[in-house]
Amino acid sequence: MKILTVLTYYRPHTSGLTIYAERLAKALVKRGHEVTVMTTQYEDGLPREEMMDGVRVIRVPVAFRVSKGVIAPTFGLVATKLVWEHDVVQMHLPQFDAPGVAFRGRVFGKPSVLTYHCDLNLPTGFFNKIVNSVVHFQNNMAGILANRIVTYTQDYADHSPYLSRYQKKLRTFLPPVELPKVSDDTVTAFAKEHKIAERRPVIGMATRFAAEKGVEILLDAMPQILEKHPNAQVLFAGQYQDVFSEQDYADRLMPRIKEYEESGHWTFLGILNPAEMAAFYPALDALVVPSLNATEAFGLVQIEAMLNNVPCVASALPGVRQPVLMHDMGEVAAIGSADELADGLLKIFADKEKYRCDTVALAQTYDPDSVAATYEKMFAELMR
Repeated sequence: MKILTVLTYYRPHTSGLTIYAERLAKALVKRGHEVTVMTTQYEDGLPREEMMDGVRVIRVPVAFRVSKGVIAPTFGLVATKLVWEHDVVQMHLPQFDAPGVAFRGRVFGKPSVLTYHCDLNLPTGFFNKIVNSVVHFQNNMAGILANRIVTYTQDYADHSPYLSRYQKKLRTFLPPVELPKVSDDTVTAFAKEHKIAERRPVIGMATRFAAEKGVEILLDAMPQILEKHPNAQVLFAGQYQDVFSEQDYADRLMPRIKEYEESGHWTFLGILNPAEMAAFYPALDALVVPSLNATEAFGLVQIEAMLNNVPCVASALPGVRQPVLMHDMGEVAAIGSADELADGLLKIFADKEKYRCDTVALAQTYDPDSVAATYEKMFAELMR
């Protein structure tokens, strides 16, 4: 089967969406399919075409940016050729160009599937309001033209204004999650580098430094945590400098974080590669996902933490609360509540042995090969 995957950003860009797309593409290749990823050349230094882990990646040049998106004038031309050459098209949304690609699928008789990762909620402002409206319109056009729409959980689908319109086309598949195996020496070296033995408990946060991620909720919870655990520290994994369109947010929070950095209670790790992430999770006593709006639909990092028997405190957002609730591996805090986030963490620290899971069974549930097999079956049905 020749599968065309279309999305705005692909690796080396790091986000839950790009990681999902990469894992699925690689798993489909391992199952014997020919996978082409069509994406944008969002940085000038990226090659226009390359092979990555058996996946052919084609990047279309970008003319300029609009908010967090990009405009690539030749995207439609390249899409016409690639849709014609492939058997099925899979698109990752939100994506401005999706309706044009889905339309080509209709014209050429190629089934198209949308994997819908989240609702778009840009910060307030006149310009962002326009961008939100345009993207919502584009997503809806793609939804009308697509044959199927996939999302992570029914919980998220039930609360998404977008997905509720397409119940007949909707399918829910749990996302692909895997971590590379790392040696005990690597884990020990990571813990030694960040002085884990000297500072416990360790709270992890793995995300971009962005307003919707709720970094300030963890900041507001820190005094309560430090009152009970004076040696607690936060390890923040992910991009925290020069995050596009988030500078005002960073400027507002960084003075407070600086105080915690200077006292050893907060450490920024930057963007970690997969092996480094695999060493990061065992160092934690808990992971937090205090996201604030529907741009977060699940939180793959929660499953990655749970694979290391690390419990999570997640906000009560639809979808985001599901990993904790499904696997009984942590606590759920009210959206935006620093008090409940602190309370959830303190409960975990008081009785960490209570939060244990069957990691082998969990790995099988989210195995990329199993997820790819589910997509494969759906693709085959649509082609028939």
